[in-house]
Amino acid sequence: MHRTTTPRFRRSQLAAGVLALTAVTAFNSGHAAPAARYASASHASTTTTQLPRGVTPLHYILSITPDAAASTFKGAAAIKVAVEAPTSSITFNALNLAFTAAAIEGAGGSKQVTRKIDIDADKQTATVHFAEPLAKGEYLLRIDYSGKIGTQATGLFSLDYDTPEGRRRALYTQFENSDARSMLPSWDEPDYKATFALDVIVPSNQMAVGNMPIASSEELGNGTKHVRFATTPRMSTYLLFFGLGDFERATAISDGTEVGVITKKGALAQSRFALDESAALLREYNDYFGVRYPLPKLDNIAAPGRSQFFGAMENWGAVFTFEYGLLLDPAISTQADKENIYTTLSHEMAHQWFGDLVTMRWWDDLWLNEGFASWMESRTTERLHPEWNTALSNVAGRESAMSQDALRTTHPVVQRIATVEQASQAFDGITYQKGEAVIRMLEAYVGADTWRTAVRSYMRKHAYGNTVSDDLWREVDAAAGKPVSAIAHDFTLQPGVPMITVGEAVCRNGSTRVNLTQTEFSKDQPDKKPLSWRVPVIASTVGNGKLAKVVLKDGKATLNVPGCGALLVNAGQSGYYRTVYAPANTRALAGSFARLAPIDQLGLLADSQSLGMAGVQNPADFLELVKATPLSADPQVLGRVAGSLNGLYEQYAGDPARQQAFGRFAMARLAPMMAQTGWEARAGEASSVATLRGRLIAILGDMGEPGVIAEARRRYAASEQDPAAMPAPLRRTILGVVAQHADSATWEQLRAKAQQEKTPLIKNQLYDLLASSDDTALAQRALALALTDEPGVTNSPAMISRVSRTHPELAFDFALAHLEQVNARVDASSRSRYFPRLAAGSAQPQMIAKLEAYAQANLPEGARGDADSSVAGIKYRIKVRAERLPAVDAWLAQQAG
Repeated sequence: MHRTTTPRFRRSQLAAGVLALTAVTAFNSGHAAPAARYASASHASTTTTQLPRGVTPLHYILSITPDAAASTFKGAAAIKVAVEAPTSSITFNALNLAFTAAAIEGAGGSKQVTRKIDIDADKQTATVHFAEPLAKGEYLLRIDYSGKIGTQATGLFSLDYDTPEGRRRALYTQFENSDARSMLPSWDEPDYKATFALDVIVPSNQMAVGNMPIASSEELGNGTKHVRFATTPRMSTYLLFFGLGDFERATAISDGTEVGVITKKGALAQSRFALDESAALLREYNDYFGVRYPLPKLDNIAAPGRSQFFGAMENWGAVFTFEYGLLLDPAISTQADKENIYTTLSHEMAHQWFGDLVTMRWWDDLWLNEGFASWMESRTTERLHPEWNTALSNVAGRESAMSQDALRTTHPVVQRIATVEQASQAFDGITYQKGEAVIRMLEAYVGADTWRTAVRSYMRKHAYGNTVSDDLWREVDAAAGKPVSAIAHDFTLQPGVPMITVGEAVCRNGSTRVNLTQTEFSKDQPDKKPLSWRVPVIASTVGNGKLAKVVLKDGKATLNVPGCGALLVNAGQSGYYRTVYAPANTRALAGSFARLAPIDQLGLLADSQSLGMAGVQNPADFLELVKATPLSADPQVLGRVAGSLNGLYEQYAGDPARQQAFGRFAMARLAPMMAQTGWEARAGEASSVATLRGRLIAILGDMGEPGVIAEARRRYAASEQDPAAMPAPLRRTILGVVAQHADSATWEQLRAKAQQEKTPLIKNQLYDLLASSDDTALAQRALALALTDEPGVTNSPAMISRVSRTHPELAFDFALAHLEQVNARVDASSRSRYFPRLAAGSAQPQMIAKLEAYAQANLPEGARGDADSSVAGIKYRIKVRAERLPAVDAWLAQQAG
């Protein structure tokens, strides 16, 4: 799954009640399930489950008849199960399903109609009871039922969208982590793998899509057709997919596999980039993993709309992606959009191996899916598109993880998951970005070839099975010939960020000797007793280029580094730790900053800013590095400087005089960057320059720089007669500046454009813009608009979230005051994440009490992780304002003096 700014999560309630059952038609025993093995008792005893042991699904025959207009569906499931010990009942997962009939058939045609079904709302289960106990053996469980089609992206859901010909509706499924149970009675846990044979009765003029190719399609003569898909390989329930709509499809053959892209009619031309890159990615992954992609086809399906919690999903053979993550619209798409589409593609296609072919046994090890897909996404982008220089973005991903990991509310990469809500909340920066960073560190420690050997062995041994982290570490240890698992355990089984303190360097005979000490970096627990890690460290002296390596054990090590001069620890930035230097070395690195590799410039900037804001060192050290950054630096380094200055500028929100003082310094530093980059693209410029241009305009606009705001308004006004005044790569950025500083008339003009727009991608962007105003009155109008039918059901929660970026208190209070209406637009268990994240950007003490009261009143104790994290973030922001910004003020005064 590819996250957006917030991961997705799901429902927690079932329809309660006991439903009477009627007779069921006999199962056609000639439709035999393919052979499938199932978990042994010893394996099952070590695997977490929320279902009773003893019954294992082997094969599902699933028939679905959707009624899109009525938002309902009928289903019939025939499930081949293995009963391991005599039982008079079978329990499985079910969510909001109404059962009409059930029966079970054994060997020789013996059949029992079930006596009753009990539904447990809290456990999201249903239990069928039999008059006579079942003996050990294999059976066929038949269930007839019905369910609902939702409007949010979970379970079987619909998305409505406008076209020039009128309103259209398409259906899709989204089952991760625990929503397959809302479309089929199932053992909806990753370890219960089975095969699936799906057939559907659908309108004749629409395209049906599944994990596998269509095996047959029969017209029924009443405007409908019966479509049967080929049987899937053995897989987890959350990977099952069904889609239906007015679609069209383009295909290519890559390494013998049919690769496809599916869009709504009229949008296929925008998928060309995705199709071409999918073909190249498949070849690359076949080679890297040493196990060929096993399905006959691999589709990427583009859907209008969006979710607050995910952008794409790795359904095996049928990857679901919202349009903004797959399609390039020449009217609005930027270079950054193109790169984001590529990383989404590479992430979800990596999941076809890490996650689909080999699946974590339980959600504790979710990082085996997401951390590895994130790492493969980065590795493959670097390899196949070196011109983008995306290796530098690895530092930003690591920083995102460390920011969360240094708070008291963090958790280990491998964490204990007990409930559906906790599984939903596991899709976070620790699972994704920290998981990715730890993999990158271990790969650098053992070497890329050794790491690939281990990954290939892991794939071969566990194909179609389920694993825990130690299954991978065994392969890495064997390939490396040394106990890498000891380091891996330190970084995945305990939370937190190591901090390496570098002693005074001593240079003798052309070599630098230094003592290293390991403690722990914490933003909100300065007196915390530090944990201990075995930390692989790579260092060099500036200008020498030769690397020295050591593993810190028991909190200390001595390192001998070739050459003399400024010492750089974490050279190449593969390590997951903070580095604190002695003052003399800090000054030496600042003096040598322009000579460092761009990735090390980024790492040094990130460490310096984070350490300064946490009080480990003077925040002025970071500002000195900002001054030392030359205009000739890599565009991504300049972008990091700009983003960091903008973050500090926002820390002053609510204190206009001090904010303006810092803004003058920041804008003076950024103005030469903007002058060098310019508003107009130059022939042959690097893609990173185009991205920097948009970022500088947006940041300077955010800071209120008069020239940028005036130019954005001029171009916006001129675009009515001259479309070239607002070129596609800058369209969104220019509109963003205009909308942020809009008056009432401009806001209404943007709203009229949104109302008239028929392209979902553009329509979504326009409603986002309406929610981005700095003006409180216009933000209030955007919030009120969000609760009407006008924006559409997927835009409503997005608009409230967008308001919260600038006005967190206003957005949170509004959502709380309209709790019932907001809840109706957000998937039920999404509230445990959605509401806390509206408050997350606040720096007001009263917000802490409000958020804690909300959590106490509305969230189960086990579902308060995001609320606790938001509270911790607010407290830290308050601390930074009170304790760190005065040092920044003093530095600014010194510069002015």
